[in-house]
Amino acid sequence: MHNILFSNNVIVFLFIETIILCLQFIAFLLSIKIIRFWDFKSHSATQYKLEKQAYLVILIIFFSIIVKIFMLPYFAFSLDKLSTIVPGAMCAAGVITANDYGQYLLVLKIAILFFMGIWLILNSLDIKAKDYPYFKIKTSLFIGIFIAIFVEYCLDILYYTNISTDSLVSCCSTIYGAVQGTGLPFNLDITKLLVLFYLLYMLIIVANIQKLEFLSAFASGFFIYIAYFCVVYFFGTYIYELPTHKCPFCMLQSDYYYVGYFIWANLFLGVFFAIASFVLKLILKKKQDKLLLYSTIFTTIFVIICSFYVGRYYFINGVFL
Repeated sequence: MHNILFSNNVIVFLFIETIILCLQFIAFLLSIKIIRFWDFKSHSATQYKLEKQAYLVILIIFFSIIVKIFMLPYFAFSLDKLSTIVPGAMCAAGVITANDYGQYLLVLKIAILFFMGIWLILNSLDIKAKDYPYFKIKTSLFIGIFIAIFVEYCLDILYYTNISTDSLVSCCSTIYGAVQGTGLPFNLDITKLLVLFYLLYMLIIVANIQKLEFLSAFASGFFIYIAYFCVVYFFGTYIYELPTHKCPFCMLQSDYYYVGYFIWANLFLGVFFAIASFVLKLILKKKQDKLLLYSTIFTTIFVIICSFYVGRYYFINGVFL
């Protein structure tokens, strides 16, 4: 029997997560105090002390967020490594479904990353202003993020301590391969799903050019859902060059030059900047047109990469899968 907690990747992962949680707990306690007594217009000794503490808090939060950004792909990488000791798992797909906590944990990590991205943008805008107009907003957001990170840490422990090395788990071919077309959303077939994929992409581009934040955010939120199924059940098969191989995780492996990290990162960033533009407009009452530009760039890169693998396969073989 191999104890999952003794695996090197898990030890490193949990150690870094523990350090980050401790740092953020310090920032959390200071944030509660700062947000309660903060008054930038005051010139008192208390305000001066709060401002010094605020610099420390911002530094801790910024460092923590940068580390957390790299921890998500490392989480996926560590799961892939665990597939060698979890019976039945061929990649991270089997490991993430090894218990009831894995998929919730992955969704929570992605959600936390989204709100961290919002914080980074708010912090950048706040620092550029002279009177720190968004200080209380970003501090309140961090308090919410910390609570989510604490829940995430608890799920990390529950997830890793409940992975059995004695029980057989399903491999990706079982989880995704057996579905064929029946598991696609809205009972669509692959052709209709692809049409919807490219139509949504064009809608996002038009909305971004016209600076229609709500439409861009709505279309992007729908796009990430459709894009997931397109990558798993169509584009991914061209990456693997095997029509029966349907998996969102295997493309993260070295056999495919880790292209999955690049694909999923561009999809996330494209959708993030679109939604962030709308959310920040609601909060700040100001347009964030540059974010729509970033959304266009990353979403386009994602679509080009996916389309490239299909085009390359047809160019080499003269047929589609």
